[in-house]
Amino acid sequence: MKTHLLIIDPQYDFCSPKGSLYVDGARDDMIRLARMIEKEKEKIDAIHVTLDQHNTIHIAHPVFWKDPHGKHPDPFTIISLDDLKRNRWVTTKPAMMERATLYVKELENRGRYNLCIWPPHCIKYSLGATIVPQLHEAIQAWETERFTALNVITKGENIWTEHYSAVRAEVPDPDDPTTDINKAFIDILQQADIIFIAGEALSHCVASTVRDISELLGDENISRLVLLEDTTSPVKGFEKLAADFMDEMVSREMRVATTRDFI
Repeated sequence: MKTHLLIIDPQYDFCSPKGSLYVDGARDDMIRLARMIEKEKEKIDAIHVTLDQHNTIHIAHPVFWKDPHGKHPDPFTIISLDDLKRNRWVTTKPAMMERATLYVKELENRGRYNLCIWPPHCIKYSLGATIVPQLHEAIQAWETERFTALNVITKGENIWTEHYSAVRAEVPDPDDPTTDINKAFIDILQQADIIFIAGEALSHCVASTVRDISELLGDENISRLVLLEDTTSPVKGFEKLAADFMDEMVSREMRVATTRDFI
């Protein structure tokens, strides 16, 4: 039996209390996950880690937008198409307004998350974009023990779209193939008999990634997915999104376990 472990965005900005977008509970989530990997490394055939890699200038960062008085939005501001029609928010660079408006419209048309302005986080090459140390050390020990390389999937560099899912961006950019479906990653997951899932945040990147994987693997394979519920937490204020995701996926036969139940 081939056992894969998928760890979503186990990064400093999400998982350290000093991070710019700390997810309450994430520090302990990663400690439990690291201990599990250290204990069970001989049972894990592959580890995949997804990593946000953002630019400072990004459609979901405050600097991208301003109100009629020139003030940038506070983190966690939701920007709707109606807000743009009423000129409550405009792009800091006027030439970007048309494309940004089309993006917000497409989010609503596709039924995706509303545009949320996040604190700048996981900026490329910064400390915030790195894997938290204890987990990184556990993964390195696994690589040495199994003589197998970690598989890293990066996402989020395109400034015009959010990229919660490791499989595809919220609105793929036709000029950027990295925002479309990551078929190579799905092909790798197809080889697994069981896929354990951990990481942050349950309300957003975990939920989006799992939904996309389940869609592309097909309903008949959803039971191969096992969410380690003691290794993931929602963004504060978005707990209902996490609860709705759990209800949906469990009803579709996704399994739930803890690090104590591994294999």
